[in-house]
Amino acid sequence: MLRSFAVWGALLALVGCSGSSDKPAGSNAAGQTAPGSSESGSTIRLAVIPKGTTHEFWKSVHAGAVNAAKEHGNVEILWKGPLQESDGDGQITVVQDFITKKVNGIVLAPLDSQALVPSVAQAKEAGIPVVIFDSGLDDVSNVVSYVATDNRNGGILAAKRMGELLGGKGNVVMLRYKAGSESTTQREDGFLEALGKEFPGIKVLSSDQYAGTTPEDSLKNALDVLNKYKDEINGIFAVCEPNAAGVQKALKELGLAGKVKFVAFDPNEALVAGLADDSVDGIVLQDPVTMGYQAVKTMLKKLKNEPGVEDRVKTGEYVATPENRDTPEMKKLLVPEQFAE
Repeated sequence: MLRSFAVWGALLALVGCSGSSDKPAGSNAAGQTAPGSSESGSTIRLAVIPKGTTHEFWKSVHAGAVNAAKEHGNVEILWKGPLQESDGDGQITVVQDFITKKVNGIVLAPLDSQALVPSVAQAKEAGIPVVIFDSGLDDVSNVVSYVATDNRNGGILAAKRMGELLGGKGNVVMLRYKAGSESTTQREDGFLEALGKEFPGIKVLSSDQYAGTTPEDSLKNALDVLNKYKDEINGIFAVCEPNAAGVQKALKELGLAGKVKFVAFDPNEALVAGLADDSVDGIVLQDPVTMGYQAVKTMLKKLKNEPGVEDRVKTGEYVATPENRDTPEMKKLLVPEQFAE
């Protein structure tokens, strides 16, 4: 997702993506090229389909996709996705709509690792290549490339940060995101695996609770879990931005902010501020701008029959802490609007 930026204010104001419009961005007027073709001088129409269109992470992905289109010069980005990340049927409809419109390529972040497999196969049958980004599919036989964070490693980094914060001892809770989301499942698995192997003195009180796909749902579920374990809990991990937003509010409402160690995955403005006021102890960071950029560049390589199209493109993962939040490397990922161009 799964996430999780945690963002590209100045550029995002230009490319705004708070709705689900497929308004072209980063190109000239639309052309009428056939699927999969990229004749010189004609506009290449690429559908870029996120899991949702409201969270900061997807706005940053959009900015990267537009940057790649601008570099190429005759690429039209058609940005459209469901408003909420719970709308799997809506995302399938968006994919099928772009197949009908005969776009040149589809760049997709699947909401479900299984449910989108038939739609991707349908696109290939129609001669439309598909690049997957952010979150994978169970069947990659019809996919050009997968461009994403190493989400399992992101979960491992979160566990290492939690272990460091707790000195290798204590009780923690992990809140899951959504069943079927490959990216967040990898984070969850990596976190639990690393805790078990590297920090045997840390006990997991709860790891089977799904927080939900919105900050509102996550707030409610986080309050339930924190109330249940408030006399035992020492740390909590939230695996994506909407979950982390809810957890941050729950900790503050219960007077546990700064007392319970909190590691998030993906930033937003409030979470970044939390690094400064001791309400957030770590944020695992992706590079969503690079992800959007590399996903589009990979598709363009495919369409132009260029060599070097990789099956898997990793875009990096990092950990921001109160101690390193002001370094240039972390600022670029925590406050990326300052580095949009």
